[in-house]
Amino acid sequence: MIGKLSGILDSIDDGRIVLDVGGVGYVVTASARTLRRLGSQGEAARLLIETFVREDAINLYGFIDSEEQAWFRLLTTVQGVGARVALAILSVVPLDALARAIAAQDKTVLTQADGVGPKLALRIVTELKDKGPALAPTTALQTQAGPSPSIVGDAVSALLHLGYRRVEAFATVSALYQRDPSLSLDALLRASLQGLSKDNAA
Repeated sequence: MIGKLSGILDSIDDGRIVLDVGGVGYVVTASARTLRRLGSQGEAARLLIETFVREDAINLYGFIDSEEQAWFRLLTTVQGVGARVALAILSVVPLDALARAIAAQDKTVLTQADGVGPKLALRIVTELKDKGPALAPTTALQTQAGPSPSIVGDAVSALLHLGYRRVEAFATVSALYQRDPSLSLDALLRASLQGLSKDNAA
């Protein structure tokens, strides 16, 4: 089992990398995200590796960081999501957006990826709803509404301590913060508690 490869980039073509490690060329498939962050041909590179062994082939999948690798592992636990589909998702959906989509049960974001239709997207957000946001808490709490996700993170942490689940806490806090990024932590927490109380009472 190969867990990591460090070597020289021999070539990059159509989503595949040939990495020269001590004179041996390893063919590694990677997402567009990883490919964008690699250097140019002839430069040194390091990739985390997932090894898939089949009867007729051994396939290597490479990742620029452990966060993307963890998402790949999580996505491939969903029925119907193989390595190709997982890489397609990681190629077009930023990790923070992926975490937000799962937390908010928004399947539309995932259908941007090749091979992901509405049914599969629904299965992904449903099966991962309690796993995705917890996987990458830092990126998951980033929002497009403002540059400072720390208030969101603090509010979610406070709600977790009060016994709320991460998914519902994140979805409520994120929606409120996107609506009004000027909210203070106290105001955001109060509004979140009110929203969660109404949801639970419904």
